[in-house]
Amino acid sequence: MSILRTEPIIGVADVQKSSAWYQQLLNCKSAHGGTTFEVLVNETNTTVLCLHRWGDHEHPTLLEPKSSVGNGLILYFRVENLDETWKNAQALGAIIEALPGKNPNSGMDEFAIRDLDGYYLLISL
Repeated sequence: MSILRTEPIIGVADVQKSSAWYQQLLNCKSAHGGTTFEVLVNETNTTVLCLHRWGDHEHPTLLEPKSSVGNGLILYFRVENLDETWKNAQALGAIIEALPGKNPNSGMDEFAIRDLDGYYLLISL
């Protein structure tokens, strides 16, 4: 059986600043580091998210940060401790899109915030 998983890469203005922000929010850690590219992993070293500085390396979808960042994209994170992650989001001063509560469609407890570059994050149990 083959393993299939996604390792999303998002364009960001400041890789190091975004890395620190996501590490604090999600209790993840750096597995790469640097000013142009970062790999964030969980406690089992599984990639959670990659950060790429806008305009570097000539990737066609990462050239222009002004073209509707995140349109059509929801970064959906499943966490084990929603309360702790909510406290982390508040400590970071994250823009709150939806307070913690039960989603009537999925029945899951969740909240929604924006990251430093305006991406929409849905955090759920």
